[in-house]
Amino acid sequence: MNKLSEKKCVPCEGGVLALDISEIHKYQKKIDGWDVIKNEKNIYFLEKKFTFKNFVESQKFVNEVGRISEEEGHHPEILFGWGYAKINISTHAIEGLSENDFILASKIDKI
Repeated sequence: MNKLSEKKCVPCEGGVLALDISEIHKYQKKIDGWDVIKNEKNIYFLEKKFTFKNFVESQKFVNEVGRISEEEGHHPEILFGWGYAKINISTHAIEGLSENDFILASKIDKI
């Protein structure tokens, strides 16, 4: 089972280190079109922008992201409106990226 989309997110309550940049780049090659960004606190997160025909399509997508996120117990930040959605993913408990973030990204890409 090496496909990320076939894995399940594992609860993370902290106590583990966030992935370092070399590990992040290895995982990034397994997902499509997600940018790795560092915020003002030097915390890495994944970001991807999606476009749609209208508001209803954006909303349907966001609702499906919400369903998957609940199943995985891993919740992204979502911004959406007419014809677009932007998803940011990180593991807040470790202030960085974990395998869970890449698993969720790969599942979102399958929508």
